[in-house]
Amino acid sequence: MSTPQIFMQRCLELALLGMGDVAPNPMVGCVIVCDGIIIGEGYHEKIGGPHAEVNAIRSVKNPELLEKSTLYVSLEPCAHHGRTPPCADLIIESRIPQVVVGTVDPFATVAGKGIERMVTAGIDVEVGLLEAECRNLNRRFFTFHEKKRPYILLKWAQTLDGFIDTDRTETQHPTWITNALSKRLVHKQRSEESAILIGTNTAEFDNPALTVREWTGNQPIRLVIDRTGRLDPALHIFDDKAPTWVFTEMSTRGTGNRKYITLDFDRDILPQMLSELYQRNILSVVVEGGGILLNSFLENGLWDEAFVYTGNQFFGKGVAAPQISGETIGFEILDDCRLHVRRNKSEHDFKD
Repeated sequence: MSTPQIFMQRCLELALLGMGDVAPNPMVGCVIVCDGIIIGEGYHEKIGGPHAEVNAIRSVKNPELLEKSTLYVSLEPCAHHGRTPPCADLIIESRIPQVVVGTVDPFATVAGKGIERMVTAGIDVEVGLLEAECRNLNRRFFTFHEKKRPYILLKWAQTLDGFIDTDRTETQHPTWITNALSKRLVHKQRSEESAILIGTNTAEFDNPALTVREWTGNQPIRLVIDRTGRLDPALHIFDDKAPTWVFTEMSTRGTGNRKYITLDFDRDILPQMLSELYQRNILSVVVEGGGILLNSFLENGLWDEAFVYTGNQFFGKGVAAPQISGETIGFEILDDCRLHVRRNKSEHDFKD
């Protein structure tokens, strides 16, 4: 691997430190190199806070070195006034002569404008170093802006004989399929995504809290489908410990941490839900519902990744696990459980 690739790889490593804290903004890392040595580095740490380029430039102990340095950044520097000033302008003002960009920003307000501004100012700009890796890092962000919908992650646990639940006409209590280590990993994932979705039956039968308890991190927005308002307000999902959005056909006013979003249930609700979430800047959604909800996303091809946990037990009968194809991109052994991660290849061509 050449030296420039090493520096861009460092940008990717730094960017990952912002996972779960910057959405709906992208994760971005930046390093500044002088004479082959990194003299400054930074990443986008918190939404609304300074961008990676700002933090990297501020970290340089001798600013005079900037005039003979190269700035590496995983995503195109912004050129607009948002919550922070344009990073392209700061780079120009710092008299940095060379900039290497991993990939162009898909956000229409930026999309090439930051690069154009720097080139116009006389900076030597290179674009596309480790581009596939940079896109894959921010696959949620790219999907959001290119497909105008959140990034969809399906998640379920199944038995060795392929069931995700028992027959609830015989038993009403939730069934535990995996183990404590798997549960901890699920809570970690929740802390990294914007929202988590379940259907009416899952809310009613399992009464899940859908909060992050086995990990330290942000609480996702809890999403639940309740067409007719039949769900008991005493359920955990309505406990105000985290925001809850209810998709319904009822005209209901929200209170506290609860919001109601009206859909037309005489039409397919999936496109409507995804459109509403896109308009509300929800970058990613974990679907943790039952078979009906999971299969509806699979049948419509509206999924990006699937996390399938297989426990070490048999049910013999019950609710069959969804059938899924796609490319296997990950596998983990979690004590007596197994995790397979799959990607919808028809939706993406990102490189790991």
